[in-house]
Amino acid sequence: MIAAFVERVGPPESMVVGKLPDPTPGPGQVLVRVRAASINPIDTYLRSGAVAAELPFPYIPGADFAGEVAALGSGVTRFRVGARVWGSNQGLLGRQGTLADLVAVDQSLVYPTPEGVADTAAAAVALVGITAHLGLVREAVLRPGETLFVNGGTGGVGACVVQMTHALGAKVITTAGTDAKVALCQKLGAEAAINYRSEDVPRRVRDAAPDGVDVWWETLRTPDFDRAIGLLAPRGRMVVMAGRDARPELPVGPFYVKECRLMGFVMFKAPAEAQRVAAEAINQWLVEGRLRPQIGATFTLQEAAAAHRLQEDNTLHGAGSLVGKIVVTIA
Repeated sequence: MIAAFVERVGPPESMVVGKLPDPTPGPGQVLVRVRAASINPIDTYLRSGAVAAELPFPYIPGADFAGEVAALGSGVTRFRVGARVWGSNQGLLGRQGTLADLVAVDQSLVYPTPEGVADTAAAAVALVGITAHLGLVREAVLRPGETLFVNGGTGGVGACVVQMTHALGAKVITTAGTDAKVALCQKLGAEAAINYRSEDVPRRVRDAAPDGVDVWWETLRTPDFDRAIGLLAPRGRMVVMAGRDARPELPVGPFYVKECRLMGFVMFKAPAEAQRVAAEAINQWLVEGRLRPQIGATFTLQEAAAAHRLQEDNTLHGAGSLVGKIVVTIA
């Protein structure tokens, strides 16, 4: 098979595209012919060594995939050869990733692609969609009629949070860095979208939620807990899912006096059954048109290094040049 891989951790340019042996599906695994993959920050952290992990060299990065079933391992009962599928969680915990023609995946982490949903869309929504659903439904237990705030409503996770919050019957307030991105947030379902470069964010949030926000979804690597807790409603919940090395101060007094709750989670540590529940909701919303994956850039497999570079420029260096997900198409 053709794959993008590294022989050792390093910069994006350390990735090469070439031939590797085809994977063989083991018991309970599905061999997927990958048609589209997407890039996530965690992919770049593992490839660069920024997150220490035991990697199977040559290592193929990539968590998300969409394509069709090419072969079945023994004991697989949920899929047939030729079925269109999507999923995430690859390239982690010793698994090979998805920037390749083929990937062997445990059937518990594979989901059917609904008719009419493109492979590029399914790949783009995989990790970020499951992350958003887990945080909103399993962690924060968001209820209809509540108000949620999320930083960055056009980012990979942020755009899913905006749309899912709206689909769940709650009100969403979000931020963006340009007027065009603000308009996109409103199109995705935000009742209030704030340009954080030109507007007073705390004042606008208070105007939109005079009694405070019920759920604060933090996407920034270093949260401003003083600001967040000041804008939370009594018994408000705060979700954090970024900033591995962050050590911000937490104003304990205001936090406990308001009876707030703080929760952090990592998507790939969630049980397979919890991820499957999220995937089923994602499929339903995709079919209904209530979840529209945002694709900001598309590359070929031969351009995998450039795709990783673009992700790093935006995640680590604040380039602001990306709206939505990076997708890699694979013939």
